[in-house]
Amino acid sequence: MDRASGLSKRIQIDLPDELFGQLMRVAQAMGISNPEEAVTIGMAEWVSRRKSELDDRDPNEKYVVNEALDELLEKKK
Repeated sequence: MDRASGLSKRIQIDLPDELFGQLMRVAQAMGISNPEEAVTIGMAEWVSRRKSELDDRDPNEKYVVNEALDELLEKKK
């Protein structure tokens, strides 16, 4: 059973103004028009990097590449 079962997949956060400004500057430079998509891509990349670090510690826990990130990146091509 998935440990996240029953948990909401929706996350709401209030970003500090400076971080939001940086997020929007980078997103616009990358052709991403809205902050939600930029945060989703950023979160997927962060999870992938952290999971890779964990995989290096325990090779039995290999991570399957995040399909959602792949789909978002494909849309941008």
